[in-house]
This record gives sequence, C-alpha cells and structure tokens, in this order.
Amino acid sequence: MPLQNRVTPFGEIVASPHRGMLMGNRGIIHDPTTRTLLKRRWTTRAWIICVCEFKGVRREVMARRSWTELFFFDEAAALAAGHRPCFYCQRQRAKTFQAAWATGNETILPSAPAMDMILHGERLDAKGGKRRHRIEGSIADLPDGTMIASGDNAYLVKAGEMHLWSWEGYAPSPTPANNVSLLTPPATVRALRAGYGPLIRL
Repeated sequence: MPLQNRVTPFGEIVASPHRGMLMGNRGIIHDPTTRTLLKRRWTTRAWIICVCEFKGVRREVMARRSWTELFFFDEAAALAAGHRPCFYCQRQRAKTFQAAWATGNETILPSAPAMDMILHGERLDAKGGKRRHRIEGSIADLPDGTMIASGDNAYLVKAGEMHLWSWEGYAPSPTPANNVSLLTPPATVRALRAGYGPLIRL
C-alpha cells in the first residue's frame, strides 16, 4: 500500500502509487514506527522543494524521526501547493527563484525566512486549508507554470493553454469557465512572470 506522502497542487497530502519528480518537506509530520502522518500537516513555515537524490544519497522514506519526505508530480504542482526551492540541495535554482522573486515583487533580495513568511500567508486560509486567490487579468496571460483551479480540478497554464492535472499527467483542456481561482501563491506567480522557469512534466 502506498504511503500518504504525495502532495497535490491543492497542498493536500494523499496516498498514490504514482512516482513524483521532486521531493520536499514541511518539517516532521509523521510517526516513523507506523510510517503514517500525524494530525499536523506542517511544523515549519519553510515548505521546500528538494531533489529526490542528493550527492548519491536517497533517503529511506518515513523511516526515522527526521523531516517527512513528501513528493510532487513536478515543480509547478509543488509551487502551487505553496512550496519553494531548497537552498541546500537546489542552491542554484533557489537563488534563481529568489532573484526572480525580488524582481517580480519589486523588493530587495529576500531571505528564505522572508519568502516563507509571505508564502505562509498566501498558501493557507483562515481554517488552515488551501487559500485560493482571485485572478487578475486574463487567464491566458498568466505566466507558464502557474496553476489555477475550478472546483476540485487543477490546471497548468503553459503558453496560454490549459492542461488538466492528475497523477497520471497533464491533459490538454479547455479553459474552465466557472469558479476559477488562482492556486499558485501570487508572490510566486510574480516570480514566474519575472522569469523563473519551473520544471514541468508536460
């Protein structure tokens, strides 16, 4: 039976047999004895995106009292959930994201904790669920890698076209017409618009 450690673009942590392209964490949120999640879904504001293997080492998943290994379909889905690149195992990509964040958000080069503070307010609503944002302007004008939602469905924006997300992969889709909202945090969308290119499995 698959472990409950796959993260959807909505930020939910689910069990799925499909492999993720990237790994990440939100702190320690599992019991290593049972390899199951605790009630909390995060213990730190630093929700990060990591590579699955670093310096030849692959972690044994949920095997010890250390950070909980979570997996994402791709980077676009991870960013939509509210994560950011890790400065340890993805230092160059994290620095590129940081620079794009500064440009897109018209601010000085932010520290990792400063980005985490903003992302924490943009990814969670008052009840701790996924916060959805109003889309300003045309959906087709959103930068590549942005994800939007309509109901329970998530869509990737790429070259002005929509692609319905699932664990099986993206499928071309018409632009949803009803109850459309922004999943990717606005500060991250501005970083995408400023030139950050997420890894997309399309």
